[in-house]
Amino acid sequence: MSEPGHAPTPGTDKDRPGGWCHWHEGPSGTALLVGAHERNSGPPFALYACAPCREQRGLIPLA
Repeated sequence: MSEPGHAPTPGTDKDRPGGWCHWHEGPSGTALLVGAHERNSGPPFALYACAPCREQRGLIPLA
């Protein structure tokens, strides 16, 4: 896990559903996968959003 005051690094909480919301950039118990960000090299980066952020922004969880 990351230290308090630091954003998680790849491979930690932000890569797990329910761990991190990329929209409000904070921990969440309701985050679901809503998309992926393509990179120049390597696999796509999964994006998660919590329930309030999904509702506010009209984000739809991926199946």
